[in-house]
Amino acid sequence: MELDFEQMYQIILDKDVAFEGVFFTAVKTTGIFCRPSCTARKPKPENIEFYKSTKECILKGYRPCKVCHPLDLLNETPFYIKQILSELSEDPSLKFKDFDLVKRGIEPNQLRRWFMRNHGITFQAYQRMFRINSAFKKIRKGESVTDVAFNSGFDSLSGFGDSFKQIFGVSPKNSKQQNIIDLKRIETPLGTMYVCATEKGVCLLEFTDRKMLETEFKSLAKSLNATIVQGDNAHFLLLENELKEYFEGKRKQFTVPLHTPGSDFQNSVWKALKDIPYGTTKSYKQQATYIGSPESVRAVANANGMNKISIIIPCHRVIGTDGSLTGYGGGIWRKKWLLELESQNS
Repeated sequence: MELDFEQMYQIILDKDVAFEGVFFTAVKTTGIFCRPSCTARKPKPENIEFYKSTKECILKGYRPCKVCHPLDLLNETPFYIKQILSELSEDPSLKFKDFDLVKRGIEPNQLRRWFMRNHGITFQAYQRMFRINSAFKKIRKGESVTDVAFNSGFDSLSGFGDSFKQIFGVSPKNSKQQNIIDLKRIETPLGTMYVCATEKGVCLLEFTDRKMLETEFKSLAKSLNATIVQGDNAHFLLLENELKEYFEGKRKQFTVPLHTPGSDFQNSVWKALKDIPYGTTKSYKQQATYIGSPESVRAVANANGMNKISIIIPCHRVIGTDGSLTGYGGGIWRKKWLLELESQNS
């Protein structure tokens, strides 16, 4: 269904992020264009034009807004933070202090606010969790607690033990039975995503602005009896490479291993989702029939909603019986974008 002018104007008044990417607001009086969720003061209706893409706005002579940055990837990690995260990934024992940040021209408070907004913890806490994650894996492989503690950048065994216990609830020596889920932010053309993985495979891939994300994290940690901690994982690189190829229209199937804790019924539904061919769609009814349970349409829809691995387990390929784009955790605009991408490249 196409949005009319009044609907789009109400959306920008509400600063509704659910319509990111669906349209852009061009302001005649200032010559700028914005995202629907822009927080800048809203102009009068007569001073506005709406366009479907940033390209249209630019061709009409409009400049990108400096408040909402409509040309940037949604929620994209700033370059200077990417550099720091890359260095931490290569050497988890590194410690960035305020003095080190200032030398790089980075305002510590700005960095602190970004981590609080995007990770719910301070930058110092993030660094500590990253070091502990790396240490945990080394201890699991048989390295001594003492060596791991000092090689991870801790000044004392007691400090290492306290930090370790704060995250995992047990001491390093008693951690052999603990499980861990690695967490990382990755960038895509549709916005930033969180990816989680265990040794078995990727267990979560969701957009960072998904409303149920906190609930999904808790459910995942509980079902795997594990702690979710920022860190590296062997499956992340393959996932990022395959996602890049997918968004470029060069990949139609994924090979990255998956870890999908759930009931037998849920896993049958998720397998059926993976069996929907690239560039095609199915209704919930067709999906229920496919798994041999035609009366379970509502249960199938619920199982689709419980899918924590977006795109790779393609719940975006399921639509209403009437052809409508029904609910999608990442937002209807993303579902539309993904289906159009696949249609153009199938």
